[in-house]
Amino acid sequence: MTHPAAATVGELRESGHVHTTVRTEIRTNLLAALREGRDPWPGLHGFGSTVIPQLERALLAGHDVVLLGERGQGKTRLLRTLVGLLDEWSPVIDGSEIGEHPYEPITSTSIRRAAELGDDLPVVWRHRNERYVEKLATPDTSVADLVGDVDPMKVAEGRALGDPETIHFGLVPRSHRGIVAINELPDLAERIQVSLLNVMEERDIQIRGYVLRLPLDVLVVASANPEDYTNRGRIITPLKDRFGAEIRTHYPVELADEIAVVRQEAALVAEVPDHLVEILARFTRALRESSAVDQRSGVSARFSIAGAETIAAAALHRAARQGEAEPVARPVDLETAVDVLAGKVEFESGEEGREDEILEHLLRLATAETVRAHLGGLDLGLLVDAIAAGHMVSTGEQVAARDVLAALPPLGESELYDQIAERLGARSEGERASAVELALEGLYLSRRLSKETGDGETIYG
Repeated sequence: MTHPAAATVGELRESGHVHTTVRTEIRTNLLAALREGRDPWPGLHGFGSTVIPQLERALLAGHDVVLLGERGQGKTRLLRTLVGLLDEWSPVIDGSEIGEHPYEPITSTSIRRAAELGDDLPVVWRHRNERYVEKLATPDTSVADLVGDVDPMKVAEGRALGDPETIHFGLVPRSHRGIVAINELPDLAERIQVSLLNVMEERDIQIRGYVLRLPLDVLVVASANPEDYTNRGRIITPLKDRFGAEIRTHYPVELADEIAVVRQEAALVAEVPDHLVEILARFTRALRESSAVDQRSGVSARFSIAGAETIAAAALHRAARQGEAEPVARPVDLETAVDVLAGKVEFESGEEGREDEILEHLLRLATAETVRAHLGGLDLGLLVDAIAAGHMVSTGEQVAARDVLAALPPLGESELYDQIAERLGARSEGERASAVELALEGLYLSRRLSKETGDGETIYG
């Protein structure tokens, strides 16, 4: 975090520093990353062959960008990764309100100071994180918030009302020589969107009756939900025309990418085995394909992330009550996730009253697919025969892993339980209980076992 040592304009020139525009800076750093084989988009999954190439071409062309996509597709995260394409440190005039470069002051105050101080004009350094500004567009956002307005306090101090130094700059000019990101752009009132037209094209700002020609160097990026794009709000046509690139995002196409997103984003308070994360990922994908779900609003990646966090919390709750040293989530915990996640899905109007039934059905399908993917070809006949002979297995959200394993029927010298554990990568007691429970659930879903649930207890028989 050590910035360069230059503290005045004179020292900056002696160091050989060259001033470039923010677009040139981003283009140079992106090309360097591509040539070196570095990934300039850390933490993004599923966009490698679709969204990322389009965004890279837009940035190389120096275009402002708007990302269109349903909720939970990673639009905001993608915008925030743009910070990594800025230079780590950038010089600004000390005391400048809008972060002007020492070589190119643009406000009257900085121009006057530069003329008075010459090479002694003081310089400070800004980290790239300070050059990214994010604004959530809300209906109450004003022109003053984005562009600026007359500051009555400065007028009260004695400055003339027509003095440009009485202006309080808004978010966009304060992002000079940086990136300004506007989330949910259609939520901006249309008259407010008009205030951005000059910023996007002429690269200057207009504030009330002042004649200001501030040549702003700012990259404007925005996100929008296609449903809001046409219904709740819209991006006015002149503003749409000023964005150089309009890029559509999407949910992960591959299951592995869906799982990677959950693993990366979920804050888990207990261990959640891979097969349970896979079930949640398959469950989410099934909801996105279901005709009973309103696909215009989408099913966010936050659905599976919140699901993973919920079943981890259920495991921790059980461990605290049952005295387990290492809490591990099990398939029985999936039911607790469905109970709290229903509100995150928008159903079609004709499905009123069937929401829980639809969720439970799709969860069973996701579980069955996961069982086939990991335990397919494994002969579970011995376990079925043992249970058919009258040996029932009891589990539940408050049944400890040790009790689940103790309730399993003995299979003689068979290594079936070890084979199930090996297929699912289970090593600890909690992981083995989770693996065997998945096998039991798979047998139930294939109608080889029965299952009774009630009072927090599930019995396979």
